[in-house]
Amino acid sequence: MEVKRIYVKKKKGFEVEAKGLLSDIKENLLIKQLENIIILNRYDVTGITEENFKKAKYTIFSEPQVDETYEEMYPFSEKDNIFGVEFLPGQFDQRANSLEECLQIVADGNRPIAKSAKIYILQGNLTKEEVEKIKKYIINPVDSRECNLEKPGNLEQKMEEPEDVAIIEGFTTMTDEDAEKFYKKYGFAMDLADLKFCQAYFRDTEKRDPTMTEMKMIDTYWSDHCRHTTFLTKLEILDIKWDLLKNIYEQYLKGRNMIYENRKAKDICLMDIATIAVKELKKAGYLTNLDESEEINACSFKAEILVDGKPEEYLIMFKNETHNHPTEIEPFGGAATCLGGAIRDPLSGRVYVYQAMRVTGCGDPRKTVAETLPNKLPQRKLTNEAARGYSSYGNQIGLATRTSSRAISSKICCKKIRNWCISRSCTKRKCC
Repeated sequence: MEVKRIYVKKKKGFEVEAKGLLSDIKENLLIKQLENIIILNRYDVTGITEENFKKAKYTIFSEPQVDETYEEMYPFSEKDNIFGVEFLPGQFDQRANSLEECLQIVADGNRPIAKSAKIYILQGNLTKEEVEKIKKYIINPVDSRECNLEKPGNLEQKMEEPEDVAIIEGFTTMTDEDAEKFYKKYGFAMDLADLKFCQAYFRDTEKRDPTMTEMKMIDTYWSDHCRHTTFLTKLEILDIKWDLLKNIYEQYLKGRNMIYENRKAKDICLMDIATIAVKELKKAGYLTNLDESEEINACSFKAEILVDGKPEEYLIMFKNETHNHPTEIEPFGGAATCLGGAIRDPLSGRVYVYQAMRVTGCGDPRKTVAETLPNKLPQRKLTNEAARGYSSYGNQIGLATRTSSRAISSKICCKKIRNWCISRSCTKRKCC
């Protein structure tokens, strides 16, 4: 089927994204020769009639008040540096998916196939090295790639037949040197000691070499995200320079002495530091209304809630999600699924989700890329993309979500549910 193409560009005065990126690159990458950036949203569609395509041009593809549209061709200049970015195969493309859903309505239920890409036009006397530097800054290889600028003949995705699961021959007999080479080759999230532990297990217990699938599965479950490796790492040497943090740490040590009196103490780690205050409250007898269960990453307490003027027993729940590791490598998706997990878990327990907040931990986003550690995403990209991911997920599921690099929060407030959120004893309730 014929592939139809359309480019959409913001009109002058509305190109906020392009102006923001231009300022960001000049400040962060220190590329002063960059004079202007034009961003085009490119859409390729198949399975739609010419009539419906024309109908959708100013209703789905664009907003006539703020957008300019170009069918099939855009007047590119040979002087400019041009490249496009698209999601990797298999990566969910929200923009293309939403486009297909909207076009399906116009097309009387027949769902077309759509692909989207962003085209960047760099204007200015730039060197080849500077262009590559900008590409590297914009394209996160974990989820995206540079796309072909030519229009494809069709949009069908051909999925290759997967090969049989590979067995890692000689895994159980690898020397330390071979194990280190193997570890580096596949870029495991686990450390080398974990790999050696797996080697011993398959050698002594399973008495066979593992498959690559098994090793990848173990690697996923032992990643920083699932096992909280960073949070649970034993802290043995601390060099705290701020007096405020020193005082906080001393209070933590005092709390440990009280909590772990007459029982084995847990290692000093970030996880213990983060949870010590609640343990102190519980031991001191202040958490008499705590609802206890085997679940350790959520908290519930019992309360009487006024509903239509009558007290009813409710559980007020708090759910934590730590998506540090996925956010570090793919900020948008990592932050989005962080909010998703914090919302889905309470919903599965038939809990009304009232409010959510995300804190993205990172370095100083004002630092330039030159000051970023090797092989790490720039901190500004991390914070901004994480904020957008959080906002996207919240808004898609119906939670009105606002974001900023400083604070990220989502709230719902209405008179009908106000009394659900407070104890009857509270007399200083204010609108959220």
